[in-house]
Parts: sequence; C-alpha cells; structure tokens
Amino acid sequence: MLVSCGQVQSQRDDSVPPDVESIQYTLDENIGMMLLVGFRGTEIDSAKNPDIVSAIRDYHVGSVILFDYDVPTGTRGRNIKGAEQLKRLCAQLRAFNDKLIIGIDQEGGYVSRLSPRYGFPAIPSAQKCAAMGPDSVHHYADLTGQMLEELGINLDFAPVADVNVNPKCPVIGAIERSFSADPDVVRHYCMMWNYDLSKHHVISCWKHFPGHGSATGDTHKGLVDVSDTWKPIELDPYRVNGEDLHDKIPSGGWNIPGMVMTAHVINRKLDPSGLPASLSPKITSYLRDTLGYEGVIVTDDLAMGAIVQQYSFEKAIRMAVLAGADLLCLSNNGGTYDVDMVPRAVKVIKQMVEDGTVSEERIRQSAERVRNLLP
Repeated sequence: MLVSCGQVQSQRDDSVPPDVESIQYTLDENIGMMLLVGFRGTEIDSAKNPDIVSAIRDYHVGSVILFDYDVPTGTRGRNIKGAEQLKRLCAQLRAFNDKLIIGIDQEGGYVSRLSPRYGFPAIPSAQKCAAMGPDSVHHYADLTGQMLEELGINLDFAPVADVNVNPKCPVIGAIERSFSADPDVVRHYCMMWNYDLSKHHVISCWKHFPGHGSATGDTHKGLVDVSDTWKPIELDPYRVNGEDLHDKIPSGGWNIPGMVMTAHVINRKLDPSGLPASLSPKITSYLRDTLGYEGVIVTDDLAMGAIVQQYSFEKAIRMAVLAGADLLCLSNNGGTYDVDMVPRAVKVIKQMVEDGTVSEERIRQSAERVRNLLP
C-alpha cells in the first residue's frame, strides 16, 4: 500500500505541452525539489518500495542518494549489488521522473560505494591520486565520470575540498580523503575532478564547507567544534584561481561546483552562535555573499549524529531551510529507517510557508537552483 499521509498532487495541466521557460511550478513541486532522499531496495516497484515510489511520484522529490551499506540493519546490498543491477535500478527510478537526480558518494579510496566487492574498478583515494600527480587525478576522475554515466548516475558527492590541516582527522586526513595540506593543490585538483565529471554529464559536489580538515572528531558520531583548529586557508579551495567563485574563467565555468555541501561542524570564527555550519545562516551567507557562490547548497546528511543528537527531525528541517540550504540530505540511513520521512519533511516545509516563517519565493529559488543543474 502506498504511503498516502499528507499526499500532495500537482496543480499543473500536464496535458498541455510546457514551455520550459514559462513553467509555473506549484509549491508542492518546489518543496519536493529541495529534498534529497535515501531509500532501501535494489529494484523498484510500487509493492516493494512504496515509500520511494510515493516520494518521487506523489511528493515530487527531485533527488535520491544511493548507498551500498544499510546502517540501521548493519547489512550490505542496500541499493547496490553490481553494475547491471544498478543500471536497472537507475532506469526504474527514472521511469517515475526522467529528470531525477541520482547521487552517490564515489570519491575513491575509503569512500567508494562502487567498490571492487561489487565488481567495480578500484579508485585510489584523493591523497594517493595527488601523490601520483595530475595525470592520475585526471585519469581516475575521468574513469569515475565514465562509470557513473554508464550506470545512469548523474551526481557525485565529490571532490573533497577539505584541506589536510590535521592529518589525524578521523574522517578526512586519517582516511586519505584530502588531496593535500596545500589549499592551492586542493583547489587545482578539485577543478580537475569537476572538469572530468562534467565531460560525462555528472554533477560535482564540493565538500565540506567551510572546512572539515582540521577537525579532531567525527560528525557522524556527534558534535564537532573546529573553532580552535580551523584555519582561514580552508576557504581557499572555494576561490577559483584565487578569486571568488562567481569569477568564472573563459572556459565557461566548468570549474564552478555544481553543488557545495555544508558540514555539521561548529565554527565560531565564522558564526559565534555555535550553530553547525549546515544550520547556520551566517555561514551560508558567507558562502553566498562573501564568496559569491550562486549554485546549489546542500546539507551534509541530516541523519548524522551531530544533528540527531541535538535536534528533532522537524527542527533540523526548519533550521536547514532557514539557514538557506537549497537541498536537504535525508539519507534515511542513520539509526532508524522511517517510511514516512518524506511526507514528514514536506509537512514541515509547507507549514513554514503557511505560517510566514519562509516565503514561497524563497522555496521557488532553491527549487530552481536544483532544476538548473540539469540541461
């Protein structure tokens, strides 16, 4: 039986061929575009996966994220078993929305959802690629883009733009996710990675703004405060060719990230209030207004310990929207799995509009940024 609580329907007349430039999307459709959701299943149909089918078809969710490991059950095979299966899964998802954004964490090294255990080629870590030089970075970025394109995946949550300030950082330096301790090298290789993904029509996501490389803790497990360890050079990768992100180079801007992911770290140097960056209007404003970034801002997973230990699901949704996030990452891959996650999230955002907490125009702007990621 399909999830129906709070179900919403489109108010557009789909029998009339749309003029893309003049489409007027409904509030419900725009809210759905702000959600990036995870789900269980290696194949899709209404009986086996009613929650994700309903999310895409009825709640207009515009983006999904794939995982190989299901955290609540501690088992593998959540969405991925092999190349042919995954290609079928992506096609089944797009049968409900041919413009669906399908994302995955495929950095290489430790963070590789498409690993040799499932028959995919081994991609070295960012640190190892950088040590082998720019030709290797290009080669493995191109290989990643080609692999994702063939599968039907069009968003990679990579490259990692964190500077290796603390080589012992448990979630960055210690597992070789950073290209370098030199921010110029990090920026250069992030632009390479971005370029090679774009050749294969794959959107890049640079992470984790405003810098996770100096951390001594793991935001998957709880709050992490980088106020005393963070260095201003951690912002440098987000400045293209030493300039702000809006200063595109003549190539047409392939070096501009399709998305930037905000971290759950506390950084009182940028926001004295102590809010995690993902929920901080000040830090989002810094990225937008000081660095001039005009693309999609996506939160890190709102199911991580740094968030769920401090905020209810509803409060985290409200704070992320108020912070200025365009896309909320709802992995449904934390401590529990909630089949009603999407209707709950939609209800929160819709109520924010109805009570005047956030304007409908603000929701529309975020939805348009996400839509503009695809041709």
